[in-house]
Formats: sequence, structure tokens, C-alpha cells
Amino acid sequence: MTFMLKGLKGLFIYEKPSKSDFEFAEDPSESAAWNQYRNKEKNRTQQQNDQSVNADQRQAEVQNKLLQILKGSQEQQSTTEPKENEKSCNNSQEKEMDSAAGGQADENMEEPEKNGNKKDDTTDSGAETGESQKQNDEKQGNADPIEKKQKDGKNLKQDQKNQEKRLNKRPISPLPLERLIKNKAPAKQEEDDNQGQKAEKRSKIQPSQKEKDIQKDKKKDKGKKSNGKNSKESGSECKELIYVSPNIQENIEFLKFKYHLPQNKDIIIREFNIAQKIPAFVIFVDGMINSSIINEFLLPELMYVPSADDFNEECPLDYVEKNVISLNQIEHMNTYKEINQQILSGLTVLFIDGCKECLVIESRGFERRSVGPPISETVVNGAHEGFTETLRTNITLIRRIIKNEDLLTEFHFVSKTNNFLCAMMYIEGIANPRIVEEVKRRIKNLDIDYISGSGMLEQLIEDKPSTLFPQVISTERPDRVGSFLMEGKVALICEGTPFALAMPSTFFDLYHTSEESNLRHHYGTFLRIVRIAGLLIAAFLPGMYTALILYHQEMIPTALLFSIIASRTTVPFPTILEIILMEFSFELIREGGIRVPGVIGNTIGIIGALIMGQAAVSAGLVSPALIIIVALSGLGSFAIPNYSLSLAVRIIRFLFIIFGFLAGFYGISAGFTILMAITLNMKSFGVPFFAPMSPVTRSNSDKILRANIQEQQNRPDYINPVNLKRMADNPRGWSNSSKGGKSSDE
Repeated sequence: MTFMLKGLKGLFIYEKPSKSDFEFAEDPSESAAWNQYRNKEKNRTQQQNDQSVNADQRQAEVQNKLLQILKGSQEQQSTTEPKENEKSCNNSQEKEMDSAAGGQADENMEEPEKNGNKKDDTTDSGAETGESQKQNDEKQGNADPIEKKQKDGKNLKQDQKNQEKRLNKRPISPLPLERLIKNKAPAKQEEDDNQGQKAEKRSKIQPSQKEKDIQKDKKKDKGKKSNGKNSKESGSECKELIYVSPNIQENIEFLKFKYHLPQNKDIIIREFNIAQKIPAFVIFVDGMINSSIINEFLLPELMYVPSADDFNEECPLDYVEKNVISLNQIEHMNTYKEINQQILSGLTVLFIDGCKECLVIESRGFERRSVGPPISETVVNGAHEGFTETLRTNITLIRRIIKNEDLLTEFHFVSKTNNFLCAMMYIEGIANPRIVEEVKRRIKNLDIDYISGSGMLEQLIEDKPSTLFPQVISTERPDRVGSFLMEGKVALICEGTPFALAMPSTFFDLYHTSEESNLRHHYGTFLRIVRIAGLLIAAFLPGMYTALILYHQEMIPTALLFSIIASRTTVPFPTILEIILMEFSFELIREGGIRVPGVIGNTIGIIGALIMGQAAVSAGLVSPALIIIVALSGLGSFAIPNYSLSLAVRIIRFLFIIFGFLAGFYGISAGFTILMAITLNMKSFGVPFFAPMSPVTRSNSDKILRANIQEQQNRPDYINPVNLKRMADNPRGWSNSSKGGKSSDE
């Protein structure tokens, strides 16, 4: 018991440790280096002590010398000169001694000079005192009355006594040589400092000769580029030129400055004269235009001589547009912000001398991919046309489906540096104007330099990009975009991307397909049930298997439990590690199969999964039941039509596996509650994510199950479209009319 109490006392009561002679063992080389370092430190301390002793001795010597000099000067003054002069001399000496003492107090950190220098200093100080005495004598020599000599003699004795007392009280420290030299000519130093400051100011104000030469060279170079104009003015004009100038040379210089010519080789500026009279030029990007338009239709017509006979106005721009150029798409522009965007988009711009506007001519002719079947959204019964990377082609594919005059297309440049072009499409009279304005607001307020495609744009305009589920529909099918537009949604088509964005979207839009509208409602309902089952299996089956094996064995039938136990006897890993390894291996095989091009990717996915699964079971690394669970969850994720939703489910699968491992079915229910709380709080452009189920709205019955087509009379009311009615109450109007062979009049 006492031993335990002593141990507790040692733990809770602090005791000062005793000194011990213990030292760490050192390597001989380390100890030698340490001893060498210690010897260096000792030598340093000795040198410092010696220096301090020598300094004290030097100070004492200097003090004695100064006292001797002062006494000798006083004796000379008392014998040779009048007493008034002695008084003034003593006062000057006292001032010098006070200044010397004060200066030495400020400079105690400076090292003393050598003895020879000290001697020179003392002689210099003595000479200075003699000179000061002579100066005072010359000043006071004119006023030497005889009556004041007696009074001065008495005062002299008192001053000598006071001086001795001061010397005894206040020790005189020696002045270094640098200090004494400074005291000799302070005025000269001030003058030199002032001169140096003035020189610095002059150097700041006036540039050097080299800088002047550099500036001259720059001016010459800029003058050559601007045809004799001032370089500074031309540089400022190039930077501040916002509108088209009537001077054609200013426009040329600005465009060369803007597009870094002649370093930039694919920007072409072709100068010519319209009818050999009026200077003009065209600018375009080589490779993005159809060269036949420039060479066969534009330049020959402008350079034809008879075409300039009727030029009577100062600016022939309208005449050229209406009478000379035979191309169909021409537009007037006067701001360089719009002009630069059109040039970089593959259009040709015509500038004419004397005109404050220019002509933007359609001339796109770059290489493009032909229309092919969609890769990510294949169907059996439906259209086999997918979007391409060309914006005009994608818009045309949609207009081929929706032949409506109210279908509007608006173009917007999104990024600041890249000039990324996207088209916003909606149907006037059906789409909600508030949703249209909200989409415009988000696009116009984007502040980004570069956007590569619709995927980046989707992340920038959606409400909550941090959530797993997508809030914007991304599709590759033009017919599906057409159905969304007819429902009252807004579509965004981006240049260089074979995908279109539709908004607002809900959860039910993500697992619907375009093929369902072409099938009977029975078939569509069956396919939707299969997809919903696949979604649930992909998300919850691995987690439920983990919960049953670890926590709820009583819920498994006895025969099945015995078979699972028998299959797991040779498995060396715990259940959680086993299932995570298999799920990760399956995801690795799927990703590898996608990245391998062509038919080889599908072959690798199938053969890899079969071979790896069979080998793992034969080696006893995993159980056969787990292989079945992983395969079913993978097939369920393949049944989801939307790729973004499929990726979200694949991630959620791992989360539910962890929840099932921690608390069984209780953990899975807690995870499901958290997931629903997050998703029910989501919105897509103001529309709830689970509409029309939560909240419930008066929409048609096309939600989870596929309703009959004649029952889908209304558009989704959660969008609040302008025209809610999609069809009449009886779309099968023929059923109420007369049968075949009889006219309606009969």
C-alpha cells in the first residue's frame, strides 16, 4: 500500500530533479570539434577583456593629457594676457570639455584607435583650444579698461576652483579620431549633405543620358509604326480606341496592336482599294473562314472598277452593302468589343476609310464533325441523331424538330478572355419569363477567363454545386431538348461541346428517357420500374449486405446463413475490408474499360470482371456471395440513364456501406434520413428538386409511372409556364367524329 502511495505521489507531486554528472557519449570527431569551438570561444572572451582593459588605460591617459593641457593654457593666459581674456578662454574650455564628455558618452560602443592616433588627437585638441583663445582675444581686445582688471582677477580664482570640481565629478572620456575630425568642420559636412540631397533630387527629376537615349529609340520605333505621328499619342489611342475610327490607318494600327501583329501569323489583314479609289481592308482568322467566300465573292466585287461610279457620299458603307457585296449575312457594328468577338468566331470584318462603322460578313468555314448517333444515350425506338461540336449545327438540329416561329435563340459570350459563345433557346409564350431572366442574369454575371464546355458552365450556374445530385440536365439528344423546350424549360447550347443543358430540372427528369414517349405506356412503365429498382439496388444493396452479416444475422434464413458462413471460412479479411476492395476493383475495371478506345474497352470490362472474380474466389480472398452483390450493384448503376446521376449513386453506395458497418440498419436509416434532408432542400432555378411529389402540385401523372399519352394534357405546373395547356381535353378528336366512309356534314 505504501508503495502505491509513493508511486501516486511521484505522479502528481513535482520534485526538482537532482543534478547528475551524466553525459551523452560522443564521437571522438565530435568531441574534438566541440573542444575546438570552446577554445575559439575562450580566445574571443580573452580578446574582449584585453580590449576593454586597454580602452580603460587609454581613457585615463587621455584624461591626464587633457588636464595638463588645460592647466598649461591657464598659466599662459594668467601671465601674458589680460584677465578678461582668461575668463573667456576658461569658459570656452569648459564648453569644449562638456561637449567632449557628452560625445564620448554617446559613442561608447565605438572601438578606440591606436596610440599614435590618440596622440595626434590630443595635439589637435590643444591646437583647437589655442585657436579658440586667440579668436576670443581678438574679439575682446578692443575693450580692455583698467578698472575691470581687479574684478576679473577675483572671478578667475573662483572659476578655476569650479572647473577643478567639475573635472573631479565628471570623468572625461577620450574622443575618437573620427569624432574630432567631424567637430572640426561641421559646416562643410552640412554643405556636402545639402549638395548630395540636391543632386539626388536632380537625378530623380532629370533622367540620365542613357534613359534619354532609350526614350528616343522608343519614340523612333513608334513613329515608324504610326507613319510619323507622336509615339505617346499613338500608344494611348491604341489602348483607348473603343469605337471604329473614320481614319483607316488608326483602325489598322489598333488591330495590329490588339492582335499582336506581325508576331501572330493566323490573323490576316488584307488592304486594298475599292474601285482603285477608296482605301479599305478586311480582317479575318485564317483557318476559321471559307476562303472561297473571300477570294471569289468579296474581294473581286469590291475591287471591280465600275462599282465606284455612283459613290457620292462621304461614307460608301451603305452603298457597298446594298449594291456591291452579294453575300447574304451582313451586319453593321461600331464597337471593337463586338467586332473582336465576331472576328474570333470566324467572321470577316470590312473597314472602309471615312466610315465610323464596319461590315461584319458571315464567312465561317472551319472543319467540323458530321452528325452521328449519340454515344451516351442510345435508344432502340427513337432518333439516332446526336449533337456535334458545331453550334450552328446543333441549333439547326433543334429547329428541325421544333418548327415554331416563337422559338427564340439568343447568343451570349460568357468568358472574358476566351470569348466562349453559347446559345440560349426558349419558346416565347410558353417559357416562364422569370426563369428566362434568371438564366440570363446568371450567364451575364459570370466572371471567369476560360470555359472549356457545357460541364464547366453547368457548375457555374447551378444553385448548389457542392451537392452530389445534378441540378441541370445534360443531354446529347436533340429530340429530348425539343421535348424540354415544349414543356417550358430553357436550353443552353455551347460551342465546342456535343451536350446541351436544360433547366430547371427535377429528380424525375433525370431517370426519364426520350424512348418512353415513342413506346406504349405499359412498356414505358415497366422500364421505369426496372430503372428505379436498379437505382435502389446500386445505392443500398452493398450496405444492407454489410449490415446483415455484421449485426442482423437473425434476419437471414438458416440455410442461406450456413452457406455464407461456409463460403467465408477461407476468407482472411473482415467483411468491411472485403466489400470495399471488391467495389473498388469493380470501379477500376469500369473506368479502365471506358478509357480504352474502341471495342477493346468493352472486352476488357467483361473479361476482366469474370477472370478477376473467378480468380479471387478460387484463391479464397473473397466469398462467392460478395461477388454476386457487387455485380448486381454494378448492373443497377448501368441502368440509370443520366451519367451524372449514375456517378452520384456510385458514391452514395460507399457511404451506405460505412453507415451499415457502423450501426447496421440503424446506420443505414440515419444515412437515408440525412440524404433525403439534403435533397429535399435542393432547388433548380427556384424549382424544388423532388417536384411534383414534394411539394405536391397539380401536374400530369407522368412522374414515376408512365401515364397514357392522352392523359398528359398539361405541362408541368411547377415551372409556371405561360401556356399550361399542352393538348385539348380530348386529343383523340377522331373518336367523336363520324366513322370512315361518311362525311362530317352527313
